[in-house]
Amino acid sequence: MADKLKFELVSPERLLLSEEAEQVTVPGTEGEFGVLAHHAPFMTALRPGMIKVEGGEEGDRQVFVWGGFAEVNEQGLTILAEEAQLMEDVDMTALGQRIKNLEEDVADYEDPQRREEARDRLWHIQQMFEAAQRG
Repeated sequence: MADKLKFELVSPERLLLSEEAEQVTVPGTEGEFGVLAHHAPFMTALRPGMIKVEGGEEGDRQVFVWGGFAEVNEQGLTILAEEAQLMEDVDMTALGQRIKNLEEDVADYEDPQRREEARDRLWHIQQMFEAAQRG
């Protein structure tokens, strides 16, 4: 059996995951990268996308992140996410409705700042929806 990687995912609200896994694939700003046990240390920023945990204690899992930072060191992989959502907890119907509501907000807001904020949030939710559909 291969060595396992210690993986922790932390959001501003709480510790979302803390487990050992065979591999974790992460959406870095320079592209996706995979981390295995004994990976060389480094640190990078994250883009919105799907984290894939393979061979974890709870089985394979996916988590959508809206950005943040990843650090690989001797202890393992730690991700500090701006915002994160376990995909097993996502209601795709509700997510689709949220997209429609945000599209309406973008069309309705007359204030440019509010429109831009809604457009930014819409883009992030669309990224999550598309990533969930790809699996």
